[in-house]
Amino acid sequence: MSLPNVVFLDRSTIPSHIEFPHLPFDHQWVEYDATEPDQIVERLSQAQIVITNKVVLDRQTLSHLPNLELIAVCATGFNNIDIEYCQQAGIAVANVRGYASQSVPEHVIAMMFALRRNLIGYHQDIAAGEWQRKQQFCFFTHPIGDIAGTTFGVIGNGELGQATATLAKALGMNVIFAERKGVTKCREGYLSFERVLMLSDVLSLHCPLNLQTQNLIAAKELAQMKPDAILINTGRGGLVDETALIHALRSQQIGGAGVDVFSQEPA
Repeated sequence: MSLPNVVFLDRSTIPSHIEFPHLPFDHQWVEYDATEPDQIVERLSQAQIVITNKVVLDRQTLSHLPNLELIAVCATGFNNIDIEYCQQAGIAVANVRGYASQSVPEHVIAMMFALRRNLIGYHQDIAAGEWQRKQQFCFFTHPIGDIAGTTFGVIGNGELGQATATLAKALGMNVIFAERKGVTKCREGYLSFERVLMLSDVLSLHCPLNLQTQNLIAAKELAQMKPDAILINTGRGGLVDETALIHALRSQQIGGAGVDVFSQEPA
């Protein structure tokens, strides 16, 4: 009996210093730094198990892989996998939950401070000699906002949303959670989606990307936000209509945005 084939399609998306645990069964392991769409079927033709981070495995691709039994996604989000087809074909799918429950919330808070305090703007001004030209101990080229007492809105009440909310509460922020968009009756502990948009000084997205959340924040939603509000997206790029966001920023419809995910990456 031949050994099961395990293929890692995009090993370079994981830092090299991170070691993968040895699988507790005999197997043949093959890994690639990256895999282009037209290389997937060939590389997985004999695979029983595939490991991927961001390589897209859609219905058309999966239909050519009759030997595949398990897709292991080395990330929390799995929007790059056609889950419906996997259910129909009996292919198991596993993801990694909670691996970034510290780093993602900390990154959200870091971006929030950078935007509220205009750290990048002041850094650029100092590098350009603006402080020296003022000839005094301070200068006021950008607004600075405090965090304590402001409202932190969370869309997505999973592990990352909860962990980020905990940090926001520790900073003295009023944390509110949004009910699902379009729902008329709110669950206990939630406010309506529209209400959270209107009340939030900082709005942070922590929901998965699927058909229901595609362009969750678009022109209509941005128009409901406060003119000095900050939008932070560390979820998936497709959660936000990027064209609408660019317009909102250029027209100063909202105060700023912290984004580390895009619909097309590299952006």
